[in-house]
Amino acid sequence: MTGPDLPKPTSIVTGASRGIGRAIATELAKTHKVIGTYRGRRDAAESLQAETGCEIFQCDVASGADRDGLMRFARQRFGTLDLLVNNAGMAPRERRDLLEATEESFDELVATNLKGPHFLTQQAARWMVEHGAGRIVFVTSISSYTASVNRGEYCISKAGLSMSVALYAQRLADVGVKVFEIRPGIVRTDMIAKVEKKYDDLIAAGLVPQRRMGEGSDVAKAVRAIADGLLDYSTGQVLDVDGGFHLRSL
Repeated sequence: MTGPDLPKPTSIVTGASRGIGRAIATELAKTHKVIGTYRGRRDAAESLQAETGCEIFQCDVASGADRDGLMRFARQRFGTLDLLVNNAGMAPRERRDLLEATEESFDELVATNLKGPHFLTQQAARWMVEHGAGRIVFVTSISSYTASVNRGEYCISKAGLSMSVALYAQRLADVGVKVFEIRPGIVRTDMIAKVEKKYDDLIAAGLVPQRRMGEGSDVAKAVRAIADGLLDYSTGQVLDVDGGFHLRSL
């Protein structure tokens, strides 16, 4: 809760300069002090800062040194951390069939999409445990359980991240830190720009029961519910923000 006599809670949103992360940071900035990270697009990060008042910090989550720097920066700015949103991630630089995919692409995606958020969470969790409270959100993907054979390394990285959620939720449940997974479906972002027409056609044909593509704001609303404490007795919960994609029907 916030109010005129209460300090604003604090949050970190990784990959906040564009897409889903930007929508989340923009939403949280209404009630939180926010640090939004970016990797390469400083221009986009600066525009986020100008629009919302967020702090920005350059951080490649795959880099241990960058993660350390982010946490030092957050401690200096905030002193406490109430919410971490692990959103930063990447798609393969080139979609390749499973039989043609390279180890280099596999290593890059696992480092960015899995190792980075896993160990950033470790640092954030240690900090939150000091205060006996906190919330952690992992933004994963329907690709954590949906096989796409032309981007297998992405699916594997997201499947691993889903297990990271379960592990941290179990480990932190009795020390006051709640952990959640949000699985976006097909969301209109830069990541799908090259195949957006394909997805539009599939959605029109019934791939998504609600018959529309998701928007970053849809994911941000799920983060809002978590940030406001509305799901505090649901640690480990998976929120499918996918228009019903996860449903099975005959």
